[in-house]
Amino acid sequence: MPSRSRSLSTAVIGTLLLCCVCLPAWGQTPSSAKPTRTALRAARLFDGKSERILPDAVVLIEGSRIQAVGTGLSIPSGTRVIDLGDVTLLPGLIDAHSHLLLDVDPENGGDSLLTSVAQSSTAERALLGAKLGRELLEAGVTTVRDVGNSGVNGDVALRNAIQRGWVQGPRISACTRALAPQGGQFPTLQPPAQSLIEQEYVTLSGVEEARRAVRQALMDGADCIKVIVDNGHNLLSLEELKVIVEEAHRKKRPVATHTTTDESIRIAVQAGVDSIEHGYSLPDDVLAPMVRKRIFLVPTDGPMDVCDSFEAQGGNAERQRQMKERCKKAIARAQERLRRAVAAGVRLAAGSDMYLVMPGQTRGQASVNVFIAYAEAGLKPVDILRAATVNAAELLRMQDQLGSLGPDKLADLLAVEGDPLKDIRALRQVRFVMKDGQVVLDARAQEK
Repeated sequence: MPSRSRSLSTAVIGTLLLCCVCLPAWGQTPSSAKPTRTALRAARLFDGKSERILPDAVVLIEGSRIQAVGTGLSIPSGTRVIDLGDVTLLPGLIDAHSHLLLDVDPENGGDSLLTSVAQSSTAERALLGAKLGRELLEAGVTTVRDVGNSGVNGDVALRNAIQRGWVQGPRISACTRALAPQGGQFPTLQPPAQSLIEQEYVTLSGVEEARRAVRQALMDGADCIKVIVDNGHNLLSLEELKVIVEEAHRKKRPVATHTTTDESIRIAVQAGVDSIEHGYSLPDDVLAPMVRKRIFLVPTDGPMDVCDSFEAQGGNAERQRQMKERCKKAIARAQERLRRAVAAGVRLAAGSDMYLVMPGQTRGQASVNVFIAYAEAGLKPVDILRAATVNAAELLRMQDQLGSLGPDKLADLLAVEGDPLKDIRALRQVRFVMKDGQVVLDARAQEK
């Protein structure tokens, strides 16, 4: 009676599977076990909002959440205490314009982005992203918004791997492939090579294509929508961009727009996007509408000393001198537009736009240079810190979870030597990093 035996076997296996689902695994504690309680002590604390430093700070953490923050708080018995000493605690930093799956070496020459896409698979770049993500995390950047150049949904794969604990890295808000005019951001390609464009961009021609592209990105797992409004050759229309914003906002997803010309910035602001990325020109007539519509500027600026790299490249001395001078003038213009934006009341969210190999620096160390650039433009340290914490969290629509230190917020923190409210360069001296209540970096342990 083989059929009856199969039925009996199936019933037994089903019962065993049901038991495995319903009961904890051998050697594991039930899910009702109390989460770990931890207390952090530090000489100073910046909570992400106040302009004042909190002295003799204590942060009480249970599991992945902050329970309390204050001066000299009483620490319950049985709590693990981490005394960090003479450091400043602050919320985990947020990089609102990152490219985790791109690491271009300028020494190789050629068209950097095109070379990376042509020579590396999305899977290979996702593995690279795991390495770079760890470097960002160790620099105190606990959350990033990955704004494209990640192959076909490579950023979603990396985000999911980090969420599942397969690899360690920052929390990722993923944009999937950027929506763009014809050609994406590549130079003119011959027909045999044009298939490379679709590995990085979803190119649009018309309102209905724009609508479908947003819906596809959302189905692919996008946390935000990235749009290349201008690419040097073509420009999306106002009607196309309005539809993109409408579809994204219907599903409560923010829209980030790559804009580098006056015309593209005006179109983006008129369409009601959530952030202007780069915005190097930023005409005066868009400042008031940006304030009124609460549109963020994500200034992806570099410090003045990046211009010195042209001298290090060797070659024709006069040509190198000219390139260095052009670099300094470009940075000076960027600094001027940043001062105008701040004076007008435009809110800033910090973004590094780091995608290059920087000799002698990890990706995290190189990304922190954007804060130095903001300081060189004349921004106050407290405003720079807010751009990298509470403001960036609002832009990512994660302000209920991140960006400041307080009860029920996720326990994302870092500790630095010195006082970053006096000198923003203190962010380079990271001593301790925690994400979701788990210690990622503790320099004290490394020194023992």
